[in-house]
Amino acid sequence: MSGIVEGRVVIVTGAARGIGRGHALEFARQGAKVVVNDLGAEVDGTGSSDAAARVVAEIEAMGGEAVVNGEDVSDFEGAARLVRAAIDRFGDLHVLVNNAGILRDRMLVNMSPDEWDAVIRVHLRGTFAPLRHAASYWRAKAKAGEPVDARVINTTSSSGIYGNPGQANYGAAKAGIAALTIIAAKELERYGVTVNAVAPAALTRMTENLIPAGVKGADPDDIAPLVVWLASREARGVTGRVFNARGGAISVAEGWHAGPGVDKGGRWDPSELGAVIPGLVEKAAQNALTNGTIPGREG
Repeated sequence: MSGIVEGRVVIVTGAARGIGRGHALEFARQGAKVVVNDLGAEVDGTGSSDAAARVVAEIEAMGGEAVVNGEDVSDFEGAARLVRAAIDRFGDLHVLVNNAGILRDRMLVNMSPDEWDAVIRVHLRGTFAPLRHAASYWRAKAKAGEPVDARVINTTSSSGIYGNPGQANYGAAKAGIAALTIIAAKELERYGVTVNAVAPAALTRMTENLIPAGVKGADPDDIAPLVVWLASREARGVTGRVFNARGGAISVAEGWHAGPGVDKGGRWDPSELGAVIPGLVEKAAQNALTNGTIPGREG
């Protein structure tokens, strides 16, 4: 099979269903060799299934190459085995797509430590661990004088970069992933690695309870074209960016930056700040809504 990522070796985590499945299939259509990683768990991280094997069967039926991998990406050694499995099976690794995740939504006042820890572990640690091992592999290649043109595409969320009530654990993890993306991009650029993130909006098992009744959710397969392009050789000049994606709509998420400010030139007395801070807040743009738009600027 030929296409924009022909011959590239790709790991997609959380690839058995939903957005991850769409990624894996589109990578295969575009000529990549795909490691389909998934525990086969339910939305809350429990249970298991053979859904990843079915994705591999679909890829093979279309003439592509793929292999199942059931490692837990939040386990540091398991993530190392995942990266090594791709290299051992296909001879190299060019692209890592960190997509695995779970949900345990709860309002903050009712959230348990276990609900917090489970989501942070799968999303944030589950992005760090594969990235850490892939980065070490690419760094070693670069230091050995071998050419490296590698890609990492992480999965963040509007819940993390814009905020959504009821998802403190999920949002905190996804905000961490966005920050990790920017930092990793700066650290790995010297080795020939780009790192970007996508905040997808689509109807999946994880989002079906978040979409209001009567509102049609976007197709999860619509996210894959952007991810596949970011994984291609054409995208070597794009790094450290977070993209919003929904259906055919793509936008660049603009991160935190300094707004209105004042500098006294010395230490403030707390009693002085009542005449300063409210005025700065009034001048500053409001925080973005969950859809990424700033109130008053939606048009």
